[in-house]
Amino acid sequence: MRLTAIILGMAFTVLSSTAVAQTAVDGQADVTGSVANVCVLGAPSPSSINLGALSSTSGARAGKLDTIANQTVNLPNSYCNFGGTRISISSTALLAADASAPPAGFSRAVNFTSTVGTWGTPNAQVTTNAAANGSSATANGDSGVQADPREANLSLQLSAFTAPGDGFLVTGAYAGSVTITLGPE
Repeated sequence: MRLTAIILGMAFTVLSSTAVAQTAVDGQADVTGSVANVCVLGAPSPSSINLGALSSTSGARAGKLDTIANQTVNLPNSYCNFGGTRISISSTALLAADASAPPAGFSRAVNFTSTVGTWGTPNAQVTTNAAANGSSATANGDSGVQADPREANLSLQLSAFTAPGDGFLVTGAYAGSVTITLGPE
């Protein structure tokens, strides 16, 4: 019996030595994913610009377009995560709410230049060229192409406010708009 116990003990020792001597086996799992093309324009600040009274109320320019300071709208943290992008601008001149044809020497439109810098060269820029009656109020422009992914604090500059023919402005509320698009060329 003692011999059987010794033989069994030696057998367990041999078996446990064999188990320890085995080699490890590796397994592999591939992990994949993708990233879509994304462009984001930062929230405009301010989101609306009130130019106030557009016409002079006294002096030699009474009734005509007053001097309007340049206006800036910031679009922080704008980006595209891929190259080959540009900025496009669509601007509509400020038009009087009254759409009737103005008399000779009067205008119902105020034109301006919109420029968005710091993306592609040249900058995106467009100047509206509405007629005194408000026709042809919308104009479009594009920047150069940005070849690489990019993040930038963009700014829209509104400048060079003019009335067609430097005419007197008809009374009423005026409204215009600027739409900025950031995306593939």
